[in-house]
Amino acid sequence: MIHVYTHDSCLQHDPGTSHPESPGRLHSIIDALSLPAIHAQLHWQQAQEATPEQVLLAHTREHYDTVVALAPAQGRRALDPDTVMSPASLQAALCAVGAACQGVDALLTGSAQEVFCLTRPPGHHATPDRAMGFCLFNQVAVAALHARHTHGLERVAVVDFDVHHGNGTQDCLEGKAGLLYVSTHQSPYYPGTGTMADNREGNLFNLPLGQGCDDARYRDLFTREVLPVLDAFAPQLVLVSAGFDAHRDDPLAGLRLETATYAWLGEQLRALARRHAEGRLLSVLEGGYNLSVLGSCVAAYLTGTS
Repeated sequence: MIHVYTHDSCLQHDPGTSHPESPGRLHSIIDALSLPAIHAQLHWQQAQEATPEQVLLAHTREHYDTVVALAPAQGRRALDPDTVMSPASLQAALCAVGAACQGVDALLTGSAQEVFCLTRPPGHHATPDRAMGFCLFNQVAVAALHARHTHGLERVAVVDFDVHHGNGTQDCLEGKAGLLYVSTHQSPYYPGTGTMADNREGNLFNLPLGQGCDDARYRDLFTREVLPVLDAFAPQLVLVSAGFDAHRDDPLAGLRLETATYAWLGEQLRALARRHAEGRLLSVLEGGYNLSVLGSCVAAYLTGTS
């Protein structure tokens, strides 16, 4: 049984009708997960807002206060050309962080075995002191630090398969003992970070991928390059930035993965969690912008079938 955390505010966060990070993304996923065979495998949970103290695990007080102060009571406010807030955005971002922390708590107290945070806005571009790339707060980084500081885990891994490098997660976790960030991403591409020169044993592992990388190439590299790094680290908890924009039909990128590879990734990461983390796996939604395939990609990832 997979525990799915979500909140109505995540549907109400509305950066604009022409913005690719639209409420339709969650509608697409909810429709796919509502099919009887899939719905029976899920336990739906209400996300709660994160506390300021939880957000501050990964972010500066100035950043937190700025996002709170800029949240509009009506209309929209752009924090940069890509990152836009509407009246529901602050609550949505806090619920996204809260869901990730709730999920970690559920996994580490034994009340859940696997968690999926069906939340938006995404988070992996948010740095300790800056909102960017559609992201306000970095929920997966907060979750990793929450697991370390609140539950005392010695080794927590974050695996990011979004097509864009999670520069914010790297910045939040870089140099912190017991935390490993692993990213596969298209390069060169937004935000221009995540080169192999950044790699630090036991802390950062970036695997840049050239435009046009297909299923066979991706699976081979993930098997030969990524999984050995994760196995050597032996995480006690596996967290995933689950972005589905490396799909061949996604409009914002140039990789060529099929839906079946997301099913394969889910299986690989569950097996990793079983080997080292007593099966404890938490995934948070990041990118994925083709509404006709996003839901099926998420369903494939969660069920292992496509």
